[in-house]
Order: sequence, then structure tokens, then C-alpha cells
Amino acid sequence: MTAHKPGDPITLNRLYGRSKGKPLRAGQQGLIDSLLPRIAMPGEGPVTSQVLFGDDRALHFEIGFGGGEHMAARADMLPDHGFIGAEPFLNGVAQALVHVDGDGGQRPPLGNVRIHHGDALEVLQRIPDGSLSFLYLLHPDPWPKARHAKRRMMNDGPVDLFAAKLKPGGEFRFGTDHAVYLRHALMVMRRHTDQFEWLCDAPDQFQQRPAGWPETRYEVKARTVYNHEVWYFRYRRRA
Repeated sequence: MTAHKPGDPITLNRLYGRSKGKPLRAGQQGLIDSLLPRIAMPGEGPVTSQVLFGDDRALHFEIGFGGGEHMAARADMLPDHGFIGAEPFLNGVAQALVHVDGDGGQRPPLGNVRIHHGDALEVLQRIPDGSLSFLYLLHPDPWPKARHAKRRMMNDGPVDLFAAKLKPGGEFRFGTDHAVYLRHALMVMRRHTDQFEWLCDAPDQFQQRPAGWPETRYEVKARTVYNHEVWYFRYRRRA
């Protein structure tokens, strides 16, 4: 795989999956109506730290943040960094807003998070190349049937885009508990060794959750309900 160069075409997935589940609780709907418009991503134009936060802080991007636990925990951990999260599932957005709002008064609201309710790749394409310090893809839908493999986020087109948007030395973190997706992702990343260096010296480094990697509810469910092993991968963007 040849590294993406600015201006080169990138073939991307279309968005698959549901966009809404059970009815929202009153408090969640209230946050959708009041908080989301204040922290929603702009609908057009370049997505930069200056546009979103008014300064040149480090930018993080999470693709499909689920309920937002990881994104909120990282944002709380790094208050001087900016976090962008994209999630097409409305109920996940609503739960993330609860975290951003301070989890019912348990802590101060987070002012360093911006949310896109929709396709992550649409927003990612608007970020200038070399702008992101971290990019996260945690427990994406595995689409386990072979005929659905093209729907997986871990494919050559999206990975080329990840490489383009990360700055040299920036980090891509990927996590899954699905063995089929694990094998597929490793196969894809082997084709991108000119773009990414796998930060791993021994098996225990991808079998145990690294420090500074908050646990998600999907990870908890994988371990406790399905008794799945979970794998954690860290890749550094090469210069």
C-alpha cells in the first residue's frame, strides 16, 4: 500500500447500521435539544482547532463513540486538548451528552468536546491533513459475514484517511473483542506499514488495556456477558 498524498483520491465506506433505538428519556431529550446545538460540529467548512476551540490545542477524534464513556474520560483527563466525537446512533449521542454535561452533577461539565451526530468519515475528510494527535476506533461493528467485509471501518480507504489526518508521531488506537474483525484488521494494517508503526513488543501489550485507555461499556459487556477476550492496538503515524 502506497502512503496517501494530499490530493490523492481515497475510497471510503458508506455508512451502515441503525441510527435510532428505544425512545430517549426526558433528560436525554432535553440535552439533545439544548446542549447538542451548542457543541455540535459545524455543518461545513474546514474542521480545525481554531474553529472549534479558538486556539491551537491538540486534537483527538473518536469514530463511533458508542455511549461516550471513553471520549468523556479522555477529555476529563486532558482538559487542554480538544475532542471530536462522531456517532450515527442517536441514543449513543444522548448518553454521551450526559457525560459531557457532568454526569448529573458528579463533576463539572466538559468544555473541550464537540460532537457530530452522523458519519465520522464525512467530518474526518474536512480536517486538514496532519492535524490530529490521536484517532480512536474502539469496538466498531464487526460485520462478521465475509460478504459484509467491505462495510468494516478497518479497510484500506479509511485507514489511508486516518494516516492522512494524523500528524507524524500521532497515534491511532483500535480495540475489538471480535476474533474475525481482529484477523481482518491485522491483515489490513500489514498493508499500511509504510504509514503506521505498530507499538507492540510482546503479546501482553495488546492483550491488556494500556494505561490512559478508559474502559467502554461495550468492553465491559464483552468481558462479563460474553466472556470475550479484548485486544488493544496502538499505531504511531510514521513521518
